[in-house]
Amino acid sequence: MRKRSISIKGHRTSILLEPEFWAALKGVARSRGLTLPALVAEIDQARTKQSPPASLASALRVYALAYSGRSGVGGKTD
Repeated sequence: MRKRSISIKGHRTSILLEPEFWAALKGVARSRGLTLPALVAEIDQARTKQSPPASLASALRVYALAYSGRSGVGGKTD
């Protein structure tokens, strides 16, 4: 697990994720022309519209998995 501190809307927050998820999120940010904090802020904004909102770490994991599925990254698990 790796902890990162990111500023979202002027507030610092610590997020603990597996290195593989951080790498996937960095790749998504790079492919979309965003910084990692900008991508995290975008995901955070979307998750707060859910009822009830998921935790930020969970929302980041789901986003990374969903993005990898759309882009064909990853591979078959069977």
